[in-house]
Amino acid sequence: IAFLIVSHQDPDVGASFVDWLNFNSEITIITSIRTNVLLPHYGKDGYKFYDIAKSNEFIFKSGRVLEFIESPFLHFAGAFTTLDKTSNFLFSGDIWAALDIDWKLVVDENDFILHETYMDLFHIDYMASNIAARGFVRRLDDKIINAILPQHGSLIDKNNVENALEYLTNLQCGTDIIYSDLE
Repeated sequence: IAFLIVSHQDPDVGASFVDWLNFNSEITIITSIRTNVLLPHYGKDGYKFYDIAKSNEFIFKSGRVLEFIESPFLHFAGAFTTLDKTSNFLFSGDIWAALDIDWKLVVDENDFILHETYMDLFHIDYMASNIAARGFVRRLDDKIINAILPQHGSLIDKNNVENALEYLTNLQCGTDIIYSDLE
């Protein structure tokens, strides 16, 4: 392993990078500058850092390309997703994550409406706002996405990608909920 992609700083994503660096100190951490500034708090610094803002793509020796798509405030200012441009699979971090104890590996078309309930359990409280969600969806406008692979919960297959994009477009969350009584 030569590279680790750290989509945001949460312990379930970032904390193990210390163990990987203890195993191989030459590993490069691929992340955003906002995430990178927090990673040393896990007890390790001086590692190699690949800044996704300087290059939003990573090209393997084989020619395979990963594209990094920033997703600010979903749910961290420096969060981003990773699109494998060969498979067109979007590794979405916490976006489209679902909290469910009776989950399926892949959400099928018939279950997407029920799956939205499980996504709500995470998104309503952790995602910043509908403005952030819609902004991220716009960043995906020109992307081909065959599947969405969130960090938590079920995979979203090609038949439900549009449903997932619509879910984020219409999501009322975070500040939309907290300050709704001020309108």
